[in-house]
Amino acid sequence: MRHNKNFNHLGRQAGHRKAMLSNMASSLILHKRIETTVAKAKAVRMFVEPLVTKSKEDTTHSRRVVFSYLKQKEAVTELFRTIAPKIASRPGGYTRILKTGFRLGDGADMCIIEFVDFNEAYTLGVAPAAAAEAKPKTRRSRGAKKSTDAVEDATVVEGGETKAAAPQKAAAPKKPAAPKAPKAAAAKASAPKVAKKTNVGKKM
Repeated sequence: MRHNKNFNHLGRQAGHRKAMLSNMASSLILHKRIETTVAKAKAVRMFVEPLVTKSKEDTTHSRRVVFSYLKQKEAVTELFRTIAPKIASRPGGYTRILKTGFRLGDGADMCIIEFVDFNEAYTLGVAPAAAAEAKPKTRRSRGAKKSTDAVEDATVVEGGETKAAAPQKAAAPKKPAAPKAPKAAAAKASAPKVAKKTNVGKKM
């Protein structure tokens, strides 16, 4: 009888399921985020979070227990050296699941599972580099700058009165005068002469 054993078998036998969860947990520890289906991500979260809690106590016994689940020395080393110090003050909830839509082939619900403390832009609220470099270019900002420059040029005169120094503007070069339009008579003179039509030579 299997009373109260209501967990997701993920369509696999026990051995296959344990090996898959072990591999996925090792990949998550090494790469800090992986993309998978929501069902598998929830199963990996239940599998890996107790191991992360175990890694807070760096002893030989803890390492052997974690290795019995992960079966990879590199993942165990990464967990105890890199991840454990960073999540030491967190009481739980080491991972987050971000849904990304549906897979094109079979419509499976896809997601990204990642460690909460290793997504720096998400946790610290750092703006992306492209957004930080973009500067607003408006006429209003340039006009405001000119007005502040004029205020700074103000000088104090005896008697406590302030006298605004005339802002030194570069003398704008005068535009050359546009040539005057020729008079109508000159236009007529320059136009080519056209022979007038007469009735000479036409049969009446």
